[in-house]
Amino acid sequence: MKHISTYLVLALLTISCNQSKLPPIAPDVITETTLNDTDDPAIWINPKDASKSIVFGTDKETNGAVYAFDLDGKIIEEKTIRNLQRPNNVDVEYGFQLNDSVAVDILAFTEREKQQIRLFSVPDMKPLDGGGFPVFEDEDVFEQKLPMGIGLYKSPLDTSIYAIVGRKTGPSDNYLYQYKLVVDSSEVKIDLVRKFGKFSGEKEIEAIAVDDEMGFVYYSDEGVCIRKYHAEPKKGNEELSCFGTEHFLRDIEGIAIATYPNEEGFIIVSDQQRGQFNIFSRKRNAFIKAVNLTTLETDGCEVVTVPLNDTFPNGLFAAMNDEKNFYFYDLEKVLE
Repeated sequence: MKHISTYLVLALLTISCNQSKLPPIAPDVITETTLNDTDDPAIWINPKDASKSIVFGTDKETNGAVYAFDLDGKIIEEKTIRNLQRPNNVDVEYGFQLNDSVAVDILAFTEREKQQIRLFSVPDMKPLDGGGFPVFEDEDVFEQKLPMGIGLYKSPLDTSIYAIVGRKTGPSDNYLYQYKLVVDSSEVKIDLVRKFGKFSGEKEIEAIAVDDEMGFVYYSDEGVCIRKYHAEPKKGNEELSCFGTEHFLRDIEGIAIATYPNEEGFIIVSDQQRGQFNIFSRKRNAFIKAVNLTTLETDGCEVVTVPLNDTFPNGLFAAMNDEKNFYFYDLEKVLE
């Protein structure tokens, strides 16, 4: 009985330490559940009717999918991509030029078990990749070929779009690969333009987020810090910052960037084991506060700052919840 009692006490202490002590903030919408294991959301804003915007979310397993949800959290089956082999992270970008007269919005995600990234047009969900683009092809170690995180970057210099991709494990330098999306004779391809980014080797790097306007890429070196680099290849590979360490219990996970005019805004990062989110200044990367959004073990998160509908008049923050679903919040509730 003594051993059982000690075990129970330790278990309760662990649970207590992992629960946020901050006032809970309830979601406005909880999505329908997925089949396996949710991971990362991305939000596409419908330019014609913001109330018909879509939240995409990965369900990572061998029989995985990228689910499409409406703003009520209902699954949009005709826009959901199924029969994927462990899709991990997902991102969207706007205005990819297919030819002189046609530009499309795009959805990109990693498909880990096939060692590739996928690319679809939004909202018609047509594949643009011929079945997938292999990544990390020059690596010999299998674990270093497994893509996890992805962030899309649209350069303000020439409107080129890049995919910045992370992986399950890798070297201490040049951990990320950056690919340029190009069109050659009406066929979309990817060209490797650089390798960059440090890795501590302690855990893994999954969350990647890009600030198009300011030209920065952030990624979570999970047990160490949030790393910051220039997203523009021409600006070099020097690390600009490694911040946030002291504000996390253990794993630093999903990153969402809330953008406002004049470079104002916030970087919202999942403090996974503590069950809360840390908010940093977009301009200075200084810690502002933490909030308890009642999610469990959040991996990915995403945010948009434009009004969408009556439920999300101030923008939308979406976060993965460890119950096979996602939580949606009016952004004001997160930031107030």
